[in-house]
Amino acid sequence: MIVQWYPGHMTKTRRMMEAHMKQVDLVMELLDARIPNASQNPDILTLTANKPRIMILTKADIADPNITARWAEHFRKMGRFTLPMDLKAGKQKAGIPKLLTLVQQIMAEKLERQRKKGRLAMPIRAMVAGIPNVGKSTFINLLAGKAVAAVADKPGVTRGRQWIAVRPQGKPPAGGNFGGFDLMDTPGVLWPKFEDPEVGLRLAVTGAVSDTILDKITLAEHLIEMLSNTAPTAIYTRFKLAAPSLANAASALREEKKEPRAMLTHIGAARGYKMKGDVVDLERTAIMLLDEFRGGKLGRITLEMP
Repeated sequence: MIVQWYPGHMTKTRRMMEAHMKQVDLVMELLDARIPNASQNPDILTLTANKPRIMILTKADIADPNITARWAEHFRKMGRFTLPMDLKAGKQKAGIPKLLTLVQQIMAEKLERQRKKGRLAMPIRAMVAGIPNVGKSTFINLLAGKAVAAVADKPGVTRGRQWIAVRPQGKPPAGGNFGGFDLMDTPGVLWPKFEDPEVGLRLAVTGAVSDTILDKITLAEHLIEMLSNTAPTAIYTRFKLAAPSLANAASALREEKKEPRAMLTHIGAARGYKMKGDVVDLERTAIMLLDEFRGGKLGRITLEMP
């Protein structure tokens, strides 16, 4: 299955980001903690090469926490500022205070220059960028403390650039000159061609690619293959499928990997998704499996290792 999705508005987004880069002090790139490598847009890396950048690992609440910690350390060793976040938690638990501290550390020289010029409580102009459906609007709303950006659990909702003012509540820290953010919200953007087919598949199963262009049954079969390597017991546990034993579920699922259609049929039968003639409805089963994986109902699963 070859996955490619690059609608026209993404070309416009890339040009818009390039045109406004000079106005930006800092870039906050959001990556999906389940696929930190596949969700890195190489075009964003190129566009932001000369700007301070923070890599925020979103969806950390449905990714394997141990692997997320390894990814964060991996990026830090590469000299990249990295912060895993659970955007469904409140500000404290999500890590917003850590983010604000990190921003002030990165922008300390600029803030000090502004203070010496008599410009107090200066907002940082930050671009929020990333692939579709990685949580940019949710992140902005969390940072703002209110709904200022449209949110939906599908790619392609945000279509145009917008600046959003986010000001700190209460008194600024003693001696500090941080006045919050002017956030540039950008639409989710991919790149024209996925050189590695596995990257396209991982983006598709996690919901970064529009489902309207995909064969859901084939995609669900690819997900089953991925899970056989990364979380082999998840399907047996979630759908209460019979296996020799839970301890042997890994090897059992690897056998099913040879015939993922058979596993998809087992899942549909377990859920009672039947059509006339007692035939399993594979389309309905595939949609359900993808939805449950994306929603974290199969467990905290990461598809890539650093």
